[in-house]
Amino acid sequence: MNSYSVRRPALAVALAGTLILAACGGDDDDTSSETTAAAGAAETTAAGGAETTAAGGSETTTAETTAEGTEPAGSEAPAGGDVELAEGDVFVTGSSTVEPISIRVGELANEMSGGGLAVTVEGPGTGDGFATFCTGGADIADASRPINDEEIAQCEENGVEYVELEVAIDGLTVATSPANEAITCLDVPALYALIGPESEGLANWSDATELATEVSSAYAADFPEAPLDISGPGEESGTYDTFVEFAIADLAEERGQDEATRADYSSSPNDNLIVEGIEASESSLGWVGFAYYAAEQDRMKALEIDAGDGCVAPTPETIADASYPFSRTLYIYVNTANAESNPAVASYVDLYLSPEGLASVADAGYVDLPEDRVQAAMDAWAGR
Repeated sequence: MNSYSVRRPALAVALAGTLILAACGGDDDDTSSETTAAAGAAETTAAGGAETTAAGGSETTTAETTAEGTEPAGSEAPAGGDVELAEGDVFVTGSSTVEPISIRVGELANEMSGGGLAVTVEGPGTGDGFATFCTGGADIADASRPINDEEIAQCEENGVEYVELEVAIDGLTVATSPANEAITCLDVPALYALIGPESEGLANWSDATELATEVSSAYAADFPEAPLDISGPGEESGTYDTFVEFAIADLAEERGQDEATRADYSSSPNDNLIVEGIEASESSLGWVGFAYYAAEQDRMKALEIDAGDGCVAPTPETIADASYPFSRTLYIYVNTANAESNPAVASYVDLYLSPEGLASVADAGYVDLPEDRVQAAMDAWAGR
């Protein structure tokens, strides 16, 4: 069994809208809203009658929530006491992976009030979200990876100060069609051979056998003589960046290649379209956040990942304890000046970090943070 190590972002290793209105595509599921994805379009109807339709890309959704201090019995703010929702507007942008959680927190705010807190949530991707956030164009950035050095510099240049808050754990899920019986598990060298920079132009799975053998994959002999139809997020996505970090970067650096995927695959910022691409071919290959897979298990088959200790499937348990090698942390970044000047922003984040708000993590199909990391997020928010 190959023992090639998986490279992880530093904070990912530790362990493993609104009324909205929105649907982020297929990475969601759930309760007060119902989402249907078809032909690249997602439609969500939330209790209260708001409806949003998104076609072919990321969606923007608005929700209006009023706060009159009313709150369901038993809820409490992160720092103790009741969450009081202030009136005002909040704009959230960034990761389509985190978007369903932010949507559900907005739905909760709507249930607790009735119209004075208007939250707009969109999911163009982590990179695009930071581009807006770091120029002062958003109150909150959803992110499926930590902010990078270039983005930090951009925020500093524009005087945007922020606090980073962990909110959930995700398992980046590599998937194929349920009809693809030849492949059930892949290791990092196999993924590099199939999707990495040296695989450009390879049209069939079997075309990657030679490269997979060269980079010491234990699964090279399993590649079928079948079309290699790849669907995944584009470079604007944090899920793209994380996949490169997990599956491409180490071998690319070792072999003097660009730390990037091959360019010739079907990319989209809309996770619904990625799911459709994976479903459309019996020999497909792609990657999405775990919640998108969990919501569409009849359309995709999750592949187990072998990082040297055997094949591990993505499940809430393996993601939580980080035994699934592609576990990662999900974040929100809050503009602290906006939180100070706009009480609506602060109250939305208070609700996000409350027990009721954090229940949205599981509702959206992701994995809860352990208690010590929840407390760390609450402490960071209180100390802003």
